[in-house]
Amino acid sequence: MRYLPLTDTDRTAMLDVIGAPSVDALFADVPSHLYLDGPIEGLPLAAGEMAVERHMRALSKQNLAAADAAFFCGAGAYRHHVPATVDHIIQRGEFLTAYTPYQPEIAQGTLQMLFEFQTQVARLYGCEIANASMYDGSTACWEAIVMAARLTKRHRTFITDGVHPHYVAVAQTMAHFTQGHVDYACPAAKAEVGEDAICAAIDEETSCVVVQYPDIMGRIPDLQKIADAAHGKGALLIVVNTEPVALGALEAPGNLGADIVVGEGQALGVGLQFGGPFLGLFAITNPKHVRQMPGRLCGETVDADGKRGFVLTLSTREQHIRREKATSNICTNSGLCALAFSVHMTLLGEKGLTALAAENHRLACMAADRLAQVPGVTVMNESFFNEFTILVDTDARQLVRDLAQKGILAGVSLGRLYPDGDGRENGLVIAVTETNTEEDFEKLASALQEALSKEMGA
Repeated sequence: MRYLPLTDTDRTAMLDVIGAPSVDALFADVPSHLYLDGPIEGLPLAAGEMAVERHMRALSKQNLAAADAAFFCGAGAYRHHVPATVDHIIQRGEFLTAYTPYQPEIAQGTLQMLFEFQTQVARLYGCEIANASMYDGSTACWEAIVMAARLTKRHRTFITDGVHPHYVAVAQTMAHFTQGHVDYACPAAKAEVGEDAICAAIDEETSCVVVQYPDIMGRIPDLQKIADAAHGKGALLIVVNTEPVALGALEAPGNLGADIVVGEGQALGVGLQFGGPFLGLFAITNPKHVRQMPGRLCGETVDADGKRGFVLTLSTREQHIRREKATSNICTNSGLCALAFSVHMTLLGEKGLTALAAENHRLACMAADRLAQVPGVTVMNESFFNEFTILVDTDARQLVRDLAQKGILAGVSLGRLYPDGDGRENGLVIAVTETNTEEDFEKLASALQEALSKEMGA
């Protein structure tokens, strides 16, 4: 295919049609401090191929990978052991090169996989119907919010303070363009979720209440109580789950009153890869709402010979058919990541997922008990799954940086998640999975004790 660049006349004509004075005007919503004002620092203006390779290798050595450290980072992205079988299967040619299966006669394998994936997600979430995946957890959360607005004919969204701040930022950004109203307040670092205050904030104008389970600080909210309050006001309950392994131990949100359950599937089958790709999960409890769901659904049918087969169904909701009348503008379902999730779930099975969840919780309790013995450390949570928050006597952001120099990735500081301050700077979210060892816990505890003792001595 030849590359045919646009001429100045072409650009002017396009700008006239959309009513923009210049190309720069198309980026008006990007904060000015993020614009580059020159070449990228550290990269030469010109170099040969071998020189570029050497330079990029040198830069990559500055990274501290999860496998090379005592690793306790979580907050929406988790390190679990991914069996080698997962990678082997997803790299088969018929999966690796597959596109959206619009032609069922040549895509039965992909369609069957997606159908099974939907079944797994629906059972995991305690829901009736799940779609064939979405881009990631944060955009799935936003899609749930606008779906709730369509169903309730209301436009006030109440996002509780335990929801991941990145998910909140996506919702606030999108609401800016859809005239939606998002109520949200940053959380305090405390053990109580505050269900009574959440219930009291729901009114007759509320379209939906968004609750994370477990939440960003590892706390486990009482979903049934919040669901009852929301339904009493005619609102829907949207539950966000960023750690699917937790549902091997906790009750499924759909069984506790959730109307829409969304989440991030990265923890199963999709390793940590410097920020992506991720995998959005989306499910509903009321089949009557299926036509308002975003994304694609795969359905089971029979062919002309009466044999079992699979097809895309209810796809008229998609942007490529309905355009302005579409319920969603989703353009990808992260199909390869969905396959990885489904393969990993299949390898685990129900008993395996339950056992994995139990091991995660056991190790997390062990780590929390050890850290509680460190002077200057307080374990904030009264209950948790595999992620909890500790409070330290110093700014946790600097503590994380100092421990990284010692080969310990100590967690995610609340100060990084909430950089505006307000008393959260001393909070540190610790995630523990089956990949951690008792030696890791001892390394973290010893390093924290040394760092905190120096801080107190100073």
